[in-house]
Amino acid sequence: MTSTPVDPPVGGPPPPPETPKDGASGLGSRRGRVVRELVRNPLGLVGGGLLLLVVLVALLAPLITGYSPTQVDFDLPFQKPLTVGYPLGTDDLGRDVWSRIAYGARASLVVGLIAVGLAVAVGTPLGLAAGWWGWLDALVSRLTDLMLAFPFLVLAVGLAAINGASLTGAAVALGISQVPTMVRVVRAETIRVKELEFVTAARSLDASAPRILVQHVLPNTASTIIVQATVIMPVAVIGEAILSFLGLGIQPPTPSLGIMLSDAQQYIFRAPSAAIFPGVAIAVICLGFNLFGDALRDALDPTSRR
Repeated sequence: MTSTPVDPPVGGPPPPPETPKDGASGLGSRRGRVVRELVRNPLGLVGGGLLLLVVLVALLAPLITGYSPTQVDFDLPFQKPLTVGYPLGTDDLGRDVWSRIAYGARASLVVGLIAVGLAVAVGTPLGLAAGWWGWLDALVSRLTDLMLAFPFLVLAVGLAAINGASLTGAAVALGISQVPTMVRVVRAETIRVKELEFVTAARSLDASAPRILVQHVLPNTASTIIVQATVIMPVAVIGEAILSFLGLGIQPPTPSLGIMLSDAQQYIFRAPSAAIFPGVAIAVICLGFNLFGDALRDALDPTSRR
């Protein structure tokens, strides 16, 4: 005899919510989907591999290089690549090019991380505020338009000259010059998200604007902020090389890819490899961030694919 299911009594405790079959929460499921999308993207894998290679070289520079980047040997200038003890040759002062590239990549990543952190820390709150309050939007937008009226290089050079020629000065100058771009991106996302139903529901419950921005708007703009950070990073790396090349960034004897290019231009025809290898290093770093950033954008927002 088959038993008929008995409905729970009226007013009794509701049945427990169903647990997802995979045992993962929505956040965990999304993270898993993002990882799967990244793994399936061949260009993303190439970009991630290049970034992993650059980071390992920068972190392990003292272990994988045989010489100090500032060690001078006047008896061995302009050694060709693949010379015993000098895989990428030496420069005009007999310094190991491979050591200088490894330590220069570390400096480029440090400057890029500081610049990205500054752009995110300043641009995100301003973008959220401008996108939420219309009266503040007019002021912030005019300031960003004023900064964007100056070319990136002109603005970065001017700020670097004011802050002083150093690694920190170059990083701050590059970070400030990228703030307007971050403000515009976050502002646009805030305007889009604040019109969604869950934000409207929170406002109907008399939730305060700061609470809505922090608990609802910011988490839904985080993916865009992360992608924009991967865009700013290669710009900062190139900007650091330009500032160091012009003498407004990292100062000798500290190794920098821009300083290596500046030194190599004097003997470009005698030892072209001294200029080629730093240029290739900059290209690899920027290519890695661009490829990985594109793959990350597609993984976080599948609707953005072509």
